[in-house]
Amino acid sequence: MAGVLLYGDTERSAALRHELPLAIIDPLLYIERDGRRWVLTSDIERDRLTRAVPDVELLDYFEFGILELMEAGMDRRQAHRETVVRALAKVGVDAARVPGDFPLALAERLRQAGIELAIDDAAIDIRRRVKSPGELDGIRAAQHAAHAGMHAARELLLRSTPSVDGRLELDGELLLAEQVRAAIRAACAQGGAPCPPDVMVASAWAGFGHDPGYGALPAGLPIVVDLWPRHESTGCWADMTRTFVVGEPRGEAAQEIAKMEQLVRDALDETLEALRPGVTGRELYLRVCERFEAAGYPTQRTATPADGDDGFQFALGHGVGLEVHEQPYVGLAGRDELLAGDVIAIEPGLHRAGVGMVRFEDLLLITESGAENLTDFPYALGR
Repeated sequence: MAGVLLYGDTERSAALRHELPLAIIDPLLYIERDGRRWVLTSDIERDRLTRAVPDVELLDYFEFGILELMEAGMDRRQAHRETVVRALAKVGVDAARVPGDFPLALAERLRQAGIELAIDDAAIDIRRRVKSPGELDGIRAAQHAAHAGMHAARELLLRSTPSVDGRLELDGELLLAEQVRAAIRAACAQGGAPCPPDVMVASAWAGFGHDPGYGALPAGLPIVVDLWPRHESTGCWADMTRTFVVGEPRGEAAQEIAKMEQLVRDALDETLEALRPGVTGRELYLRVCERFEAAGYPTQRTATPADGDDGFQFALGHGVGLEVHEQPYVGLAGRDELLAGDVIAIEPGLHRAGVGMVRFEDLLLITESGAENLTDFPYALGR
């Protein structure tokens, strides 16, 4: 009978972590058919799985002869595949839906055994769009740590002063992006949600896209801080961005920064007001494009090579949960309607060569009637 199969470990597979909410570093097989659920794993995981998911029936690799297969000359990976074939035969699965990242070698072995596999990413993704209570707790905890990280960044930046050559100094020394990043990571880790090493402290001088930025930071120009901590115990992420300007913007940059700040704030406010079940990410994205295009900025749908990186040439947002970038997408590809229980990041921004970027990003929980903003941090550029 048809079912659902997932294979991997719960540290790297968000789909598995949603079904089995605990960290398991060794590969296992998740099987679902007609309302019943099984996990093929080793006995060392039995007690933890029984406590976490008492409705799941546990199958042991050794029960299906993995030791004998290895003693007969199979390597461990081949033996794993053979035990999967045997386990599926026992529970009566001869066809299943799998995600697109299902292991190729295992898929080939299952098909050789006559098991029909259908790749169905949408069916797998929808299972975890609506967050479980435990996942929501983890996201809220990660967002709390994100606030602490952003406060740490803000404190360093606003304690700094412009030098005569336009670089920021702190206590008589240059303030570097690396120092700000270290303070962010320390604060998030203390909150139980460490940040990866590539969180962004970027400016017109260094850092763009997913380049995290490095070296000296400019006075009077935007400094974008984008951080995404992961709650250790649940594996859930948060994501937020704020933009800071230390010192008065100079010359032509002052007018450009003020214009970008107002446009981005208006775009964010408009989008947050429009969030509700039934709207698509594409609809939200196109509204922001129209606003920015009317103000003279290129967007992802209008930009030419001559525009370089100027304007709004990225998506408006994305889902956040057991992955920091997940469904639903809020951009040109965002054709799925939002659901109550989705968690999404909304991050409009504008870039101008020589000036840098102004971007704000909030994390939202979609509710039955609108959205709850999980982000509680001022938007002011810090002037």
